[in-house]
Amino acid sequence: MSLFSLEGKIALVTGSGQGIGLALAEGLSEAGAHVVLNGRDKAKLERAAEAMSAAGRKVSVAPFDVTDHAAVEAGVATIEAEIGPIDILINNAGMQMRAPITEFPIEGWHQVMATNLHSVFYVTQAVTKRMLPRKRGKVISIGSVMSELGRATIIPYTASKGAVKMMTRGLAAELGKHNIQANAIGPGYFTTEINKALIADEAFTAWVCNRTPAGRWGETKELVGAAIFLSSAASDYVNGHLLMVDGGLTAVV
Repeated sequence: MSLFSLEGKIALVTGSGQGIGLALAEGLSEAGAHVVLNGRDKAKLERAAEAMSAAGRKVSVAPFDVTDHAAVEAGVATIEAEIGPIDILINNAGMQMRAPITEFPIEGWHQVMATNLHSVFYVTQAVTKRMLPRKRGKVISIGSVMSELGRATIIPYTASKGAVKMMTRGLAAELGKHNIQANAIGPGYFTTEINKALIADEAFTAWVCNRTPAGRWGETKELVGAAIFLSSAASDYVNGHLLMVDGGLTAVV
């Protein structure tokens, strides 16, 4: 299983104080990586880090706002100076807002784009310019089934996740010759804090279960295998790929 080992690797996971980001961070740490938790809430990150450390995991925290370009550059520089070179980046920070296009607040559009798209560019730029001289690295961004499908009332979200898919392909084209692989994971409907209201909606949950061949919501732990694969030597010849983890949703009509 050495192909999937992350021993000796340092992984930065953005938006990892809870939900999918925390699940991925825990999974990478179990595979041997020293994980750096990131988010804006330092106290939340420290609670998560304490739990991981108590389980014998290698973990650090790096609280900074991924939507602030200057903060990203400073934060990544600090990680590299104080913890070590970042081998794996998981761009996970994200948000959702819902409203019809005719009523969607313009400030909401900018907020969704800053969190879901601009942050991916900022953090990837800061990390990959340090990966380039080392001639190695893994960049994994969290897309969505909405990278491929449209849905009413979440147009900014679908636009941002479609852009993440195409940024991933552009990164693969540009960085592949430097032994840096850029891929993405496309989650389907998962039981996370961001989906709390939808999960509580019986009609919507019934729709998810009927629409998804697996017949249920996904659990965050079911994203870990894909993240380990794309972070490890097992994926050294995989580049520019969007790996759907959606219970089969995008494969059927």
